[in-house]
Amino acid sequence: MVSKELEQFRCSILLDEVKEKIRRLKAYGVDETEIMAAMNEEELFPQLIVTEDYKVVLDDGANTEVKMEPLVKAVYLLFLSHPEGIVLKCLSDYREELTQFYLLLRPAGLTDRVLQSIEDVSNPMLNSINEKCARIRRSFSELLPKSVARYYSISGKRGEVKKIDLVRANVIWKCKLPVHKACERE
Repeated sequence: MVSKELEQFRCSILLDEVKEKIRRLKAYGVDETEIMAAMNEEELFPQLIVTEDYKVVLDDGANTEVKMEPLVKAVYLLFLSHPEGIVLKCLSDYREELTQFYLLLRPAGLTDRVLQSIEDVSNPMLNSINEKCARIRRSFSELLPKSVARYYSISGKRGEVKKIDLVRANVIWKCKLPVHKACERE
């Protein structure tokens, strides 16, 4: 029988080895998202599925739907469909695509109020986009540990590209995507 102290010592050595390997992976240019995904991907990072009817679902064994208001979800889908990210000051360039996502979620049409809300979200001089990003963050934080939820949320430094850091191999699109004129997709 191995003593508790010897067991703890062996665990300490293993942890040091893991830390060293992670440090080396980072030195080779592997980003933290890929490292975290490799470490028990199924448990830590459930697949994100966008269903045929545009529900955002976590494949966590229970297929948990991530509930969001239509405009918040439209913003989320816009950023999810642009893995390269979007600079918020250029968000107005994506207004048409954002509108198309909204119409997919609410096919009944656009009211003046909705059009104004889309205008507000895509106006970098207003705080609307930051409010939507906070709601998205909160939606995922209610379902996932905070350390994991951040990879499913929109993030980035002020003035730089904002994006969803989730490894795209973990994202399954089962729906049709609108095409942005400036960024034709296959």
